[in-house]
Amino acid sequence: MLINQTQISPKEGWQVYSSAQDPDGRCICTVVAPEQNLCSRDAKSRQLRQLLEKVQNMSQSIEVLNLRTQRDFQYVLKMETQMKGLKAKFRQIEDDRKTLMTKHFQELKEKMDELLPLIPVLEQYKTDAKLITQFKEEIRNLSAVLTGIQEEIGAYDYEELHQRVLSLETRLRDCMKKLTCGKLMKITGPITVKTSGTRFGAWMTDPLASEKNNRVWYMDSYTNNKIVREYKSIADFVSGAESRTYNLPFKWAGTNHVVYNGSLYFNKYQSNIIIKYSFDMGRVLAQRSLEYAGFHNVYPYTWGGFSDIDLMADEIGLWAVYATNQNAGNIVISQLNQDTLEVMKSWNTGYPKRSAGESFMICGTLYVTNSHLTGAKVYYSYSTKTSTYEYTDIPFHNQYFHISMLDYNARDRALYAWNNGHQVLFNVTLFHIIKTEDDT
Repeated sequence: MLINQTQISPKEGWQVYSSAQDPDGRCICTVVAPEQNLCSRDAKSRQLRQLLEKVQNMSQSIEVLNLRTQRDFQYVLKMETQMKGLKAKFRQIEDDRKTLMTKHFQELKEKMDELLPLIPVLEQYKTDAKLITQFKEEIRNLSAVLTGIQEEIGAYDYEELHQRVLSLETRLRDCMKKLTCGKLMKITGPITVKTSGTRFGAWMTDPLASEKNNRVWYMDSYTNNKIVREYKSIADFVSGAESRTYNLPFKWAGTNHVVYNGSLYFNKYQSNIIIKYSFDMGRVLAQRSLEYAGFHNVYPYTWGGFSDIDLMADEIGLWAVYATNQNAGNIVISQLNQDTLEVMKSWNTGYPKRSAGESFMICGTLYVTNSHLTGAKVYYSYSTKTSTYEYTDIPFHNQYFHISMLDYNARDRALYAWNNGHQVLFNVTLFHIIKTEDDT
């Protein structure tokens, strides 16, 4: 970042007069800085000045977001470095136990840490000019408040300042919600989390769980098993520290299970019956036959393994993907009621289920791979919103040569996969269209 500074009246605050971008993609800002005064030696004043600089860094980050076009990855790395520096400076303030503001800065630090996953998402896609302007105005207002405090400590109530930070956080989260759905553009990875179990199996987290609930469930093999292992976190899963095991009342078929809102949904062995099992209650809450659905390797994926019925969840809800004789063995998509398991609506596609390697739902669109082996790619998609399909060409790295489970998690925005005895994660890139309140 290149910054030009000039001196102005001590009563004036930081002001950004202009910004541009040089040929190398760096942001160039012209900043007018206030003169130094005797208060700068005061500990509280110095801390508030540092906080002001952090807010200005946030303003610069949003400016980068507005300028960025095709250099997403490089800018995300820069933002990550800035955030690490911000965290380190907050840690320095924490170490100064003599200041009376330690507790307050700790609260602000925790709020800023919660913003870390939001900023990279905002950087990935250029939003409309009006939304960017609103954020920049919010940052300028907060900067002005902090400048006033710097000039006369104690003139501004801390609680009001704290509420301004919370308000900014709320606005960022609202923007995050607008980024929820999008079209799949790219799959990267995988990241190998663990190597365990047989060649076939499933592992998953709950997309509707709270941010502090990171339980992992593990179901080894595609048949002749009914033991589900639970771990409190990814770290416990990696280390093998089980927190609980569940002995299901029925054996499952395939590997295409899903945990959704605290319950496990699975296909009962040698049937087209779907079971809903509550982990908290330890019992079956519902079961229902999926009418006409093939089962027991009648219409499996290319790898077999009783993968006839695939249960999955996305931002919209709970889904079942299967095939029927009535649809000539082609894939059928059904949206399910998560409580009763009733089919609310179905879509008949023209893609043969036996030719599909795996599939997953994102924002109401089914994405189908053409193989479970090396060279697999997302080859076909079907939108339930428009009832239309298209052929795609989205490759991904099948690192361990055989995929027997591939499911999307809307909370993590990642694909969970069982790759030949390896539990791996793929990152997805979605194309978002952000709508403002004025859009119709």
